[in-house]
Amino acid sequence: MKLYYSTNLNPRVAVAVARHLKSPVEFIRASPRDPRNEEAFRPINPNTLVPVLVEGDKSLWETDAIACRLSQIAGSDFWATGDALTETVRWLSWSKHHLTATGDAYYFENIVKPKYLGLAPDQQVVDAAEGEFHRYAKVLDDTLASRRWLIDDRLTYADFRAATIMPFARDAKMPVGSYKNILGWAARLDEIDAWRAPFEGLR
Repeated sequence: MKLYYSTNLNPRVAVAVARHLKSPVEFIRASPRDPRNEEAFRPINPNTLVPVLVEGDKSLWETDAIACRLSQIAGSDFWATGDALTETVRWLSWSKHHLTATGDAYYFENIVKPKYLGLAPDQQVVDAAEGEFHRYAKVLDDTLASRRWLIDDRLTYADFRAATIMPFARDAKMPVGSYKNILGWAARLDEIDAWRAPFEGLR
């Protein structure tokens, strides 16, 4: 199996899952949006994005689908099933549409633009996202007040997914400092090697 990745938000999660599950994959760093690579990459992902998991002649794109498949291959309950499946889907959806979506404004303005595009952050964009960011951060913080992990009080993929933006919180200047439960949860995640340093040793 081959896992095509970059160091951006979603591929980072996919790589962390693969390393956490000790999946038998070959990690291949890719830049599918580079005009030199785009057409060659399109057959394995018509969106020309990473991550992509390739098994034989089959390719699977989208981070959550890849995490699900790797859990199946590993015979792991990291992707929660049974009664916990509904909770898993809820947190995945919530992360994508709420916390990660609002956090992405900080990520793009304070990391991507200055580091990769040579542009200054647009503070108006950041300011516009702040209210929604606090709204959803409070939901997560309140949830974590009574538990260590999001589902069944054990580590699952829901934790990795809901924490998509957390490794970038400091550099992106996300206002998480007052959310002690989120910070404690993020610290617990950082005790997991695969989450803290998913790209260690990769080229």
